[in-house]
Amino acid sequence: MTIAIIGGSGLSQLPELKVTDKIIVDTPWSKSPASIITGELNKTNIVFLPRHGDSHTIPPHKINYRANIWALKKIGVKKIISVNSVGGITKLMNPNSIIVPNQVIDYTYGRGNTFYEEELENVKHIDFTMPYSETLRNQLIEAARIIKLKIHKKGVYGVTQGPRLETAAEISKLEKDGCNVVGMTGMPEAVLAKELEVDYVCCGLVVNWAAGKDSETITMDIIEKNLKNGLKDIKQLIYEVVKNPY
Repeated sequence: MTIAIIGGSGLSQLPELKVTDKIIVDTPWSKSPASIITGELNKTNIVFLPRHGDSHTIPPHKINYRANIWALKKIGVKKIISVNSVGGITKLMNPNSIIVPNQVIDYTYGRGNTFYEEELENVKHIDFTMPYSETLRNQLIEAARIIKLKIHKKGVYGVTQGPRLETAAEISKLEKDGCNVVGMTGMPEAVLAKELEVDYVCCGLVVNWAAGKDSETITMDIIEKNLKNGLKDIKQLIYEVVKNPY
């Protein structure tokens, strides 16, 4: 298996995937908390991992990111497309928009965010200047062009701790920091993949305006409605990338 899809809120399964197996992988950080699903999509063998667990019960700050990424690497995954639900901060990031960010700012804390911290022969530092694989980003951008899907080709993803949503003041700070969208699951996934030399890209679906950016109260009904609408485009994009890796 060379390519994996990590699904977040709303994308806990891929009905079109012809499932061949469900496996649990032992890692130094316990067993992978969710079943890793292997199967065929558009005649291509892929892996699917539900980030929040098989029953979508693991909140963002409790996800065992190290076990997930290590498990994918262990079974031979070389590329990861991560689907993330995000809130729109800047004016073009309206609900149902899709963004393929090129940068990230990490506001999380207390998460296991490196494989290099115990029993080291030498201290490890990785170059994280470009957090996402440009090759994979370009594949997503090209796939969107082929299927005539409008996406935002770059932007900054601000990752907050969760599970609560942000205050209006916090969103104002994130905007001043340069963030275009906000979410809770983009880190430490990206850096862990980078440490293991696995290509990683984020495909963000905007499911609500961030706090203070709209007069409407943020509710799960709004988020779920936008998830349902936007995931059709996300799936179409993923299927095109899997079918034609360019």
